[in-house]
Amino acid sequence: MKISSKGEYALRSLIVLGNNEGTVITIKDISAQTLVPVQYLEQILLLLKSNGYVKSKRGVYGGYMLKKESHEINIGEVIRQLEGPLAPMSCVSITAYEYCPLEDQGCVLQPLWALLREEIAFILDQVSLQDLINRNIPSPRQNH
Repeated sequence: MKISSKGEYALRSLIVLGNNEGTVITIKDISAQTLVPVQYLEQILLLLKSNGYVKSKRGVYGGYMLKKESHEINIGEVIRQLEGPLAPMSCVSITAYEYCPLEDQGCVLQPLWALLREEIAFILDQVSLQDLINRNIPSPRQNH
């Protein structure tokens, strides 16, 4: 799994909107606070809108605002919708599994990739947009 600039910028945009919950923010203001060019930001906000995270208002006082409350927006879900599967390799993906012939030979790497997928999913699924805004990020788990 790799988080692209699209995923990073989407999260930055959601944080700006979450910090101004209930307020319409212009795309210029979002761009200034996220350091994302307006043209690219338009594409990202359209994706967030089509996935039900933001809504837009047209006109002179137009812009974007959250469609859901910040505590209802799960970061794992956002990343999956924008970036695709969380698995580092397709042989352990839950949503985009692809068979690998080494599976039949007891691949030594597959359990490692599965562990990474589980840890990434566990962490991202524990975090809401509100958690990011509050800087309430979970501590690493102790597997002892």
